Amino acid sequence: MSGHACCSNPPILNPFSGAGHVEKIGGLDAYLTGSPLSTKAILFVSDIYGYESPIIRNLADKVAAAGYYVVVPDYFYGDPYDDDRVDRPLPIWMEDHEPDKGFEASQPIIEALKSKGVFAIGAAGYCWGAKTVCELGKSKLIQAVVLAHPSLITVEDINGVNIPIAILGAELDPITPPEVIKQFEQVLAAKPEVDSFVKVFPNVSHGWTIRYDTEDPEAVKAAEEAHQILLDWFVKYVK
Repeated sequence: MSGHACCSNPPILNPFSGAGHVEKIGGLDAYLTGSPLSTKAILFVSDIYGYESPIIRNLADKVAAAGYYVVVPDYFYGDPYDDDRVDRPLPIWMEDHEPDKGFEASQPIIEALKSKGVFAIGAAGYCWGAKTVCELGKSKLIQAVVLAHPSLITVEDINGVNIPIAILGAELDPITPPEVIKQFEQVLAAKPEVDSFVKVFPNVSHGWTIRYDTEDPEAVKAAEEAHQILLDWFVKYVK
């Protein structure tokens, strides 16, 4: 989750970025996009840089265009990690924003969605957000999960997931390297009752699905492939 050169905030070129709006749901501010009348919803749990990232909102808009109501909550209450805050390094920030809190904060959001008539929910977690989504995957509260370049995930976490799960890893990721992703794959292979998809993407670094240079064709290609896998997974299982 540390900053990489590839993880700076690049410009977004897609003119449809920001089609949604921000309002409270389940007690948290959230970026909401798609039809609020949809009976299918997707929860995005961001990385440490928060829900205002243009790329994560742009991806939310794309998923919403497939018929989903997409919710990107501000799990950090206006306090995303800031690389420039030398007085507050990542370990200190993490003390205030433990991933376990994300699972607790998600439950009122899921209840609010269900009260609006939503009956199928998927969740995607990026880096920090993967822990929250993994916990949701153990809870029977939702229908499917996707983890992208996960952080803080153990083999035990993966073993506890009992709904369809897709894991997208990065070859050049020191946080959750390919050998750990392979361990996750082995655990899931031993659970044929849980459908799973695992892929390690070559030549990409931690954060590559939501923090990439939009002017680098190879970076865009890898990210868009991951985005399509994510969408296909939800189309298959959140319906």
